[in-house]
Amino acid sequence: MNKAIFGPTYEEMLHPERIPEEIREIANKDLLKKNEMDPLNLFNLNWRDEENHVRKIVLPKEMTGVDANIVVLLGSGFPSGSQKVGPVYSEIMEATVDGIINPHENTILGPSTGNFGIGTAYISTLCGYKSIVIMPDNMSRERYEKITGYGGVLDLTPGTESDVILTVYRTLELKKDLKNYSLDQFELRSNYRFHRYVTGGSAIEAVRDVGNGRAACYVVCTGSAGTLAAGDELKNAFPECKTVALEPYECPTLTQDARGQHRIEGIGDKLISLIHNVVQCDFVTLIHDEDAVQALKIVHDGANILVKQGVDPEFADRIKNLFGVSGMANVIGAIKMAKYLKLGPEDNVVTIASDGFDRYQSVMDNLKVRYLELENFVLERWFRDAILKADEQYIYDFRSKEAKERLFEQKEFDWPRFGYTIELLNQMRDQAYWDGLYAEIPKYDERVLAARGILASR
Repeated sequence: MNKAIFGPTYEEMLHPERIPEEIREIANKDLLKKNEMDPLNLFNLNWRDEENHVRKIVLPKEMTGVDANIVVLLGSGFPSGSQKVGPVYSEIMEATVDGIINPHENTILGPSTGNFGIGTAYISTLCGYKSIVIMPDNMSRERYEKITGYGGVLDLTPGTESDVILTVYRTLELKKDLKNYSLDQFELRSNYRFHRYVTGGSAIEAVRDVGNGRAACYVVCTGSAGTLAAGDELKNAFPECKTVALEPYECPTLTQDARGQHRIEGIGDKLISLIHNVVQCDFVTLIHDEDAVQALKIVHDGANILVKQGVDPEFADRIKNLFGVSGMANVIGAIKMAKYLKLGPEDNVVTIASDGFDRYQSVMDNLKVRYLELENFVLERWFRDAILKADEQYIYDFRSKEAKERLFEQKEFDWPRFGYTIELLNQMRDQAYWDGLYAEIPKYDERVLAARGILASR
């Protein structure tokens, strides 16, 4: 393990048709199914299917109960089964071409509560690095199995999703060994770059043939706030687009500076992420964690309930494995915002399903333990209460300067203890700072192409 392996540029992740034909042809021939660990799967890090269409679904109105079109980008088609591999690769790629790390000397650290950790193990192996994933010890069993299956070493800290701060402290300890390089997802500028450019650009294309071809609202759960950055690009294309961050009702850190335990793995981490662009955040909406878990149960095991509501049977069967808990929280948040903004049949709300069902069977097993009955009449009630009756409660408007100030102040409380200066945090109050991060993409694309050229000549 002496040589770094380079994959696509940012431009190629947004437009895979621009990948060299000889590489694209191999990477596009069921390579993930044949050999998931082939490094050429790095060239499958994009939101596209084999016909180069953005992977998406438009939820039927019989399922959502709203007139607006809810457009969901599907992350389960990424290598490893989650879009989180995108920002992981972007950071490893940037640090490698910058000469900060190399596989011969460095081990990658991935503090995470799930998908980012899985992505760290997977991408590190494909790029030629060893990895250590630092996670709470009470996450879903499937996540641990995937990480070790991809070659990552687990380092577990006490607690659950809401105790992610302990993984940060553990990572600080491991970083004292200078050979360990940490992918601190809450801090990674590459996380912002990937999602603004690749996810944002893909979302713009995803709505072109739906409704009025524009995005009225972009709604996603916030953990690291990387995925939220796609809203910046949507706003550039559609100035009327509202960016909405979702967080658990049980852990309302952004809205109330409060903390708590919850069941939506991947979000609600008891801090405001460093890369959360408060400037562009219009609303924060709370989602009950149990609503998201129950909604996943309905989508995965209650196709008959959806069909009874009027959903096409083929569609109900198709979506069974396309969502995780946070994806269903996103859908509920999109429904709430469609009602709040009074959107009509030509309006589009964009959201994300970051992963699929493959890492949540243990969550469903736990649901069986917690409820005495899971018969159809129970699922029908959950469908009405968690999805159709999602209302305008717990939606907070952060468009005013005064409202944003509280988020800025919270960030200035959270991050100096990790070595960030108030001067830098103040720069983040200006959109020019974020545009400056975005403007570095061509530089990294040039460096990746140069590195690939050097390796090809050897």
